[in-house]
Amino acid sequence: MKQFFKNIYKFWKKVYDSIQYHKQQHTLKEKLYVVIFESDTWSGKLFDIVLIGFIVASIALIILDSMHLFSSGWETFLRVLEWIITLFFTIEYILRVYCVPDKKKYIFSFYGIIDLLSTLPTYLGIFFTSANYLLLIRTFRLIRVFRVFRLFSFLSEGNLILQSLKESRKKIFVFFSFICLLALVIGTIMYVLEKDEPGTGFDNIPNSIYWTIVTMTTVGYGDITPTTSLGRFISACVMLIGYTIIAIPTGIVSVNIAKNVKGKTCKNCGRPQHDNDKSALYCKYCGKELDDNQYK
Repeated sequence: MKQFFKNIYKFWKKVYDSIQYHKQQHTLKEKLYVVIFESDTWSGKLFDIVLIGFIVASIALIILDSMHLFSSGWETFLRVLEWIITLFFTIEYILRVYCVPDKKKYIFSFYGIIDLLSTLPTYLGIFFTSANYLLLIRTFRLIRVFRVFRLFSFLSEGNLILQSLKESRKKIFVFFSFICLLALVIGTIMYVLEKDEPGTGFDNIPNSIYWTIVTMTTVGYGDITPTTSLGRFISACVMLIGYTIIAIPTGIVSVNIAKNVKGKTCKNCGRPQHDNDKSALYCKYCGKELDDNQYK
């Protein structure tokens, strides 16, 4: 019960702080930046919730439109909703470009490009009225689905996963390179063993590498199968190797997730749970500088 009232107090304190901020003498650009890019204020959280709602609605419209289940009247209604969502995304994109300090960095960032591309198809449909061109434009509307990636920026858990993947990228790259090399070697061996068999699918090295990857990942389509005894023995070994290597990337990322969850530990006061990124430079309890390389 005590924790419940504490959470209520924190919520209304954020609302109060947000109202007090907007009462202060800030420019319109600064206020918009806080609402659009900052999610730690009440107004920022509200904007994020509305934006998530429009993203989900946009994806739902794409799915419904692909099913062709509605009459012409409902089709018109869906087109109107599509224009409303498009206008919202357009205004959002313009406001982001307007209020962000580094406009070039945002415009050419991953999210900036997705924001722009997701608004273009509807407008292009005005100028290209030919049926052939319209089919192509309607296909490009699927780009809006990629706006779902923006949802990760609203969730601390999503940011935790992305941060862990970023820290694991070198290890995963080395592991992936080793797997590619292993697939090349095994595929070449299988080509040598099976290429002379009648009706074999191992008639070239690329097909043999394809079989190796399918077998190693335990998918097993069965379109290519070895017929020699040695080939089947190697096939069994590849299957066992597949069960072993699948868990390795998961373990690499899991270690970094566990490290990021615990966060930095202050050497001065010994208290953990600091933000595990470059923004946490000083201890939030005693004010001493944090060591970026120390984790508990």
